Amino acid sequence: MIWNERAETMPRAQLEALQLRRLQDVVRRVSERVPLHRARLAEAHVAPDQIRTLEDVGRLPFTRKSDFRDTYPFGLFAVPLSETVRIHASSGTTGKPTVVGYTANDIKLWAEVCARSLAASGARPGDVFQNAYGYGLFTGGLGMHYGGELLGLVVVPASGGNTERQIMLLQDFGATIIACTPSYALTLAEALEARGIRRGDLKLRYGVLGAEPWTEAMRDEIEQRLGITAVNIYGLSEVVGPGVSNECLEEKNGAHIFEDHFLVEVIDPRTDKQLGPGEVGELTFTTLTKEALPVIRYRTGDIASINPEPCRCGRTFVRMSRVMGRTDDMLIIRGVNVYPTQIEAALVGVAELSPHYQLVVTRDRTLDELDVSIEVNEGFAKQFGGSFTGEEPMVQELTMRCRQRLLGVLGITARLELVPPGKLPRSEGGKLRRVVDNRQVK
Repeated sequence: MIWNERAETMPRAQLEALQLRRLQDVVRRVSERVPLHRARLAEAHVAPDQIRTLEDVGRLPFTRKSDFRDTYPFGLFAVPLSETVRIHASSGTTGKPTVVGYTANDIKLWAEVCARSLAASGARPGDVFQNAYGYGLFTGGLGMHYGGELLGLVVVPASGGNTERQIMLLQDFGATIIACTPSYALTLAEALEARGIRRGDLKLRYGVLGAEPWTEAMRDEIEQRLGITAVNIYGLSEVVGPGVSNECLEEKNGAHIFEDHFLVEVIDPRTDKQLGPGEVGELTFTTLTKEALPVIRYRTGDIASINPEPCRCGRTFVRMSRVMGRTDDMLIIRGVNVYPTQIEAALVGVAELSPHYQLVVTRDRTLDELDVSIEVNEGFAKQFGGSFTGEEPMVQELTMRCRQRLLGVLGITARLELVPPGKLPRSEGGKLRRVVDNRQVK
C-alpha cells in the first residue's frame, strides 16, 4: 500500500522541480530568520538568489550537531517560540539536550511521513498498532502515534519497556503491527519463548524497527523468532524524528527517503565532497518544508549509500542503504577498521546472548586494546540464580566461543566479558552507548 500515491510516485523531473522551489524557499527563510545560518551564508559568499539548481546545495555551509549545543535552546528556530506547538529534546553527552521544535504544520508533516512509513511496512486502516517507542521528550513515540492515527490504525500507545505489559497487550488487543527498536524486538521474542507463547499464538505480522543500527542477520533472527516481516525505519530528531525514510515490503532493500520533504546528499566525511550513487559516505539532509527548525545540509554522522534505481513498489524516491556505522563510531584498532555492526553480525546468532553490547577502546601504553561487554539473555542467566559472576564453567565456555567468532570476523583479538542482563548502563531514553573510545582521555 502507498499512502500518498501522488507524492510517492511523482515523476523524477517533477519531484526535482518541487525540491528546487522548496530549497530556494528554505534558504531564503533561514537567511532572514536564523542568525547562525545568515552568518554562515555570508561567510560562504552565497546569497539565496544564487540557488538556481539542486546542485547548488553543495555551495551551502553544513550544519552540525554542535550547532544545536552552541545555540541552545532555541537559537536555530526560524519562528518565534509562540508559533511552536511542540518541543522535543534528545539527551546530549555534555548534559544539555538537543532541542527541536515543531509548528502545527510541522506536526502534520511528521504525521504524514510516519503514515507513509507504516503503510510501506504493511499497516492497513483498521489494523491494531502497538507503538512500543518511548513517549515523552524523545521523538520516537509521538511521531509514530500521529502517523498511525492519520493512516486510520487503532493505536495502542504502549511506550517502551515493561515487557510483561507489552506481552499482555499483544495477546489481549491483537496487534498486527508493532514499532520498537530491533534489540527490543529480540527481547520480546525471548520473553515470549520463555512463557511458552509460540509465534503463531499472536496476530502480530509486521514490525517497524529502527532508532538503532541493525544487520540483516538480526532481521533474519527477529523474523524467524517472532514470525513477522521486519522492515527498517530511519529518522533523527534534528531532521524530523522517525519517518525520514522507510523500507517497502516489496523489496526490503533500502529505505525510501521522502524526498519531497528531505533533500539527501552523501558526502565524503574527510573531504566534504559529494559522492555519487552507490558510494558510501556520510548522510546529509536539508529539510525542505520544516517551519520551526529547518536544517541546511545537516551532517548526520550516519554512514550509508544511496540507490536511485527504480523499485518494484512503484515509489520514485531514492533508497538509502542500512546505516553501516557512524563517523564517530568507526574505530581503527591496530590498523583495522572496526564497526559496531560487525560485532553484532558476529554474535547475533549466539542463542545465549542478548543484543545489548558495548565496545571500549583503551591504549595503556602503545597498543590499542578492544574490550567487548555483552549481556547474556535472561534465560541463560536464570540458570545461575542471582549469583552470575562470569566465572562459571558454562560462561567461560561461551566466552571462549564468542571470542573465536569475533576473531574470525574482525581479524584482531578482543577481550570479551559476558555480563548479566541489564548491567550495561543506559541513557534515560533506554539506549546503550555502543562505543566508548578512551584513547584520547589523559
